[in-house]
Amino acid sequence: MSNTSPSNDPLALPRRMLRQLRSAGGRFKMADSLGTRLTGRDLLVRIMAARLVLEKVLEPEEKNVGVLLPPTAGGAIVNAALALSGRVAVNLNYTTSQGILDVCIARAGLRHVISSPAFLTRVRLDVGEKLLDAGSLRSQLTTGQKLIAFMQARLLPLPILEKLLGVDQLRPDDVLTIIFTSGSTGDPKGVVLTEENVGSNVRAIDHMLHLSAADVALGVLPFFHSYGYTTTLWTPLTLEPGVVYHTDPRDGQTVGRLAREHHATILMATPTFLRIYIRRTPAEDFSTLEVVFAAAEKLTKDVADAFEKTFGVRPSEAYGATELAPLVAANVPPARHVPGRRTDAREGTVGQPILGCKARITDRETGADLPVGKEGLLWISGPNVMQGYLDRPDLTAKVVHDGWYCTGDIAVLDHDGFITITGRESRFSKVGGEMVPHLNVEEAINEELGATDGEMLAVVSAVPDPAKGERLVVFHACDIDDPRALCRRLADRGLPNLWIPGADAFARIDEIPVLGSGKLDLKHLGDLARERFCRQAGA
Repeated sequence: MSNTSPSNDPLALPRRMLRQLRSAGGRFKMADSLGTRLTGRDLLVRIMAARLVLEKVLEPEEKNVGVLLPPTAGGAIVNAALALSGRVAVNLNYTTSQGILDVCIARAGLRHVISSPAFLTRVRLDVGEKLLDAGSLRSQLTTGQKLIAFMQARLLPLPILEKLLGVDQLRPDDVLTIIFTSGSTGDPKGVVLTEENVGSNVRAIDHMLHLSAADVALGVLPFFHSYGYTTTLWTPLTLEPGVVYHTDPRDGQTVGRLAREHHATILMATPTFLRIYIRRTPAEDFSTLEVVFAAAEKLTKDVADAFEKTFGVRPSEAYGATELAPLVAANVPPARHVPGRRTDAREGTVGQPILGCKARITDRETGADLPVGKEGLLWISGPNVMQGYLDRPDLTAKVVHDGWYCTGDIAVLDHDGFITITGRESRFSKVGGEMVPHLNVEEAINEELGATDGEMLAVVSAVPDPAKGERLVVFHACDIDDPRALCRRLADRGLPNLWIPGADAFARIDEIPVLGSGKLDLKHLGDLARERFCRQAGA
């Protein structure tokens, strides 16, 4: 029946999930590296059972519920069960500090956090008395609840089940989740995403990739990151593909084994993780991959070339933001290109806006719209624009104007609508009255240091400077014997003088600071720059 999972179906995600899992029946739907393997009907029974237990444990008025679990079948089931309970899952970042975790829990008003003591010990975090042990929750399931869950999942007619659960009353603007920003540029903000925000993304993904029951996605991205939450949680739950999860995206050997065993066709990752797979994953393990996406950071040609050479499939670049649920634009992989359709991929760009989205470029100073080919601030409108920042209408008003979200990224649009990201506003410095892009300087330095496959040996930041306004500083995770010689080589490459850091602006660090998502930790980098260089200057 075409109404099981049509790509343009506006039904709320929980309703689509019920229909999809019923439709999947005895077909493989979900697995993980812990040994779990579930068909569609098995998965639905487990979700219904988890819902019954959670309804018994949680207070009726308890709307927001914390989830602190890695990407596993258990983590996916908890998220799905909360959605069927009409509650809001708040997936918390387990790679962050205890201080930031405490802030997120307080801001979301969480009474309970579903996790496990063993996992909390491993990630060195504590949620105190708010802990709901996922293992003990499973043991609370009674024989009667198991029977009820089986009957609801397998026997009850869908219209009656939807009415019983109340999901037939869900509206597009009902809150589905709260995802905290990575905190890469400051304190994390709670991004409130609705059913339609995430649902429109899922529909766009299906429209772009023409997903089928033959597809299996590798679920290596955490659910606390909107990229993982939308693409590897709700996409397989509500569309035909299966999914296989692993708790650590950096474990290239296990990720490869899972891909081989489950004949994975789709990999959603970051360039950082792709670099790891190039080095650690046997080439034959990824032989069934057809679609590889790299997002959350710039995909360099070096990484794309090396991945294609090793595995025979070229990664496609995509682009998004937590506030946009997250997908904004993507290049369609060759394996999913529809013959006769207009150009849908252009290397060096992040692709064209997805279904339902529009992009525009404005002048950074005046806010005026700019013509095609001119560089400026990138704005996005569409059904994926967040409801707002949690309890911060002031911050929301700064970035959302008349339905348009200001990404904070500097970009160029071409005549075919492809978007090229040229920098991030927070990664520019005004040096001597000129805007200097950190990324360009960073790339030149890394090339001079011999970086390969897009690896990052050095990063650029900035500190205040009384003479020039700001000055660039460089942190490097490798030895640089003669910074002056490096600066001369940068000048020989043709970099403008204002773009070249001073020889005294280099500092050695043990490793480049990155977040759990693989993105550069800009906040930590800025703190480090002020600590090292402002103190050094006596500021």
